[in-house]
Amino acid sequence: MNLSSVYPFFVLPLDAGLEFDPAREEQFFPSIPHHAGVFLVKTRAVAGAHAAKPYLARTADLRRAAERLLRPPDAASKKLNLRDVAMEFSFRATGSRFEQSLVLYHQARARFPKNYRAFLHLRAPALLKISLRNLYPRCYVTRRIFKDGGYYFGPFVSRQMAESFANEFLDLFKIRRCQIKIRCDPSFPGCIYSEMKMCLAPCFAGCTKEDYDIEVNRVLQTLESGGAFLTRAMEREREAASEAMDFERAAALHKRLDKVNSALRGLPEIAQRVDALNAVILQRAVRDKTVAIFAVVNGLIAPPLFICFDESGEPRSVEAVLRRHFEELQTSETAQPGSHGRIDEGTGSGGDRFNLHGETTEREEHLSLVARWFYSKPRAGEILFRATDWPYRKILRACARVLASTDAS
Repeated sequence: MNLSSVYPFFVLPLDAGLEFDPAREEQFFPSIPHHAGVFLVKTRAVAGAHAAKPYLARTADLRRAAERLLRPPDAASKKLNLRDVAMEFSFRATGSRFEQSLVLYHQARARFPKNYRAFLHLRAPALLKISLRNLYPRCYVTRRIFKDGGYYFGPFVSRQMAESFANEFLDLFKIRRCQIKIRCDPSFPGCIYSEMKMCLAPCFAGCTKEDYDIEVNRVLQTLESGGAFLTRAMEREREAASEAMDFERAAALHKRLDKVNSALRGLPEIAQRVDALNAVILQRAVRDKTVAIFAVVNGLIAPPLFICFDESGEPRSVEAVLRRHFEELQTSETAQPGSHGRIDEGTGSGGDRFNLHGETTEREEHLSLVARWFYSKPRAGEILFRATDWPYRKILRACARVLASTDAS
């Protein structure tokens, strides 16, 4: 497979613009492609009105949208028509719904800085947060990210899904779920979770601070490993019990392991620590034989790479191009890593070990765009997650599948 062109974009602009003149409309409309995309109609101010506002939108057909807005209106129609005020029609053709959403986001944020979230109906995704600055941390659902040393985990498709997973997951541990101020008062009656032995009960000094930190650490490491930390520990305990011929304990551990696996089945693959979420989203591009590669680096969508696979071009190593691209991302401002420290057993609740780098509002918005695409049905394109290194060979095979699906459609 040969590579004819590689053209990275560090922004997603509207890359075509046509001046609108009603007297030359027969030349104007054929210049706009029948293709999905994002467009902007620049307008002039009408006498006696406020300053002109541009009209920004996405569409499945750019030419049809232009004709609907700029052709002479039907006198009986109440649909929006901008023919009398339009000055210019700018647009960008997009190859996928994900690229379209990203272009619209960039344009709306630049042009409507005060209300672009409302314009895009953009809502921060549901996350789990462990508030590590609290002396006795708890885990709860939130939609906000702060630079407060907290551990943020997600995104989930909805708050309901996040709460459902959290309720089942936290049954495996004994950290608190209450919102009361912990005073470690032995006279305090405790809550229902402490009565059911499902909490270490720091509220009435039922445990030491060191014991509570160890339990919080188990929660963090289980989330960090996608559940592997807890399941492997329990499997080792079960094997040790079997070897010691303590079959009753082995059976109990086997039953508990089934409960653990049941809880973890509700964990979507994309749910990870948000500042350590590294993935590659592959989409078809507008140009023929071209794949758009969107890297998600530490929870932020990095500038995309467009690779055209054309047999007529000069042979080059696609994998080498990918490696260079991802190495550049790792050294860019977008790829500044958050603290990857862990809580070691018995060393405290972590404090600022998980302070986020980068703009938290931007991370919320990027996670929202990624989650909206990931949980969409049907979902077009592919996603691959980074483990110890970027999965270059898997990316190449996924590119072939994306191109094959494009040809089939």
